[in-house]
Amino acid sequence: MTKTMTADEDAQSFYGRWASLYDLLARRTPGIVSLRRRAAMACRLEPGDTVVEMGCGTGANLPFLREQVGPEGSVIGIDFTAPVLERAHRLTEGHENVHVVRGDATTTPIDGPIDAILATFVVGMLDDPAGAVDDWCDLLAPGGHLVLVNAARSDAWYGPPVNVLFRAVVVLSTPPTTTLRYDDDLTARLDRRIRTAHDRLRDRSSAVAHETSVGGVVRLTGGRID
Repeated sequence: MTKTMTADEDAQSFYGRWASLYDLLARRTPGIVSLRRRAAMACRLEPGDTVVEMGCGTGANLPFLREQVGPEGSVIGIDFTAPVLERAHRLTEGHENVHVVRGDATTTPIDGPIDAILATFVVGMLDDPAGAVDDWCDLLAPGGHLVLVNAARSDAWYGPPVNVLFRAVVVLSTPPTTTLRYDDDLTARLDRRIRTAHDRLRDRSSAVAHETSVGGVVRLTGGRID
């Protein structure tokens, strides 16, 4: 009998299989280091703070977060894919205050207080992105910061050719990638989820910072949660 994989198992198998490529892209894509540094700075961290990254992947953001909290702070990365987390662990094993945990970012096994939460390229994969943002906001200490970084279709006047390339990237990076035609428009679904998450963050925040980059594709939104 052939076993039918669940959506979670399929996704874990996919991201585990391509962990090496994702790790390379996470560190070598032009402009990505600057983006990760800006995301860490948007968390508005102080030395000694605790920061959690939801969906930390291979750990590319964790060193930048540690720079912000210093050796006396705590950095926790959460991801659900074991091969990906193994790379994150190797990257951070020299730092006692950086920890990686296997888990689902939507059911975080961490008790507060948490000073900041960072989620990069995560909410577009969630069925209930607004609910996830609410849960993350509720985990934060008063005055804490939530930062979302995501990619969606560009609204810029020069967006059409950029969006053609973006759609190709979305299709190739969506498990199982063996399907060329989908019942749902993947980029439209991604746009909806990201818009919903960023709008909910704005609704929950007392102060908001927002920027776009990479031809209007990448959006960074940070909010202070009081």
